[in-house]
Formats: sequence, C-alpha cells, structure tokens
Amino acid sequence: MFEAFKHEVNKYVKRERGKALPEGADYWGFDCRFGADEASSKVIHLSEINKSISWAESEGLESFYLEILVKPCQREKKPPVE
Repeated sequence: MFEAFKHEVNKYVKRERGKALPEGADYWGFDCRFGADEASSKVIHLSEINKSISWAESEGLESFYLEILVKPCQREKKPPVE
C-alpha cells in the first residue's frame, strides 16, 4: 500500500508540473507537510516525501498526514558579482 501511495504522489506532482504556468511564473513550487497526523505534521521538502512515507511504513503507522500545496513561483535573480 505504501509503494502504491508513493506512485500516486509522483503522478500527482508530474501532472501539476505539466500544467500551464500563469504569466510571470517560472516554475511550480510545492509546500509540503508530513506527519503521523495533522497536528504533529512538519514542513518537508518535496524530495523528502518518499523517505517520509518509508519512515511511516517502518514505524508501522496505519495512517499518516501528507499535504502538498502547489504554487506558481518565480526564480530570484542573483545579484551581479563585482
């Protein structure tokens, strides 16, 4: 079941990244939270989702909380080096 959930998350992220960006945005950003439940969830990076799901499996959790919010983002330009 955990592997199937990882697969569904990857499909979701790929589908969201394929959507058209609004004007002025460069890429889709993802705000993610993970925990045993909503109250104990913590902010994680998108790349840590599979590791977090594996942790839940190793801990024997019957359920867990995962939140993925998609937002359009714009890259910040680096200041010129003098």
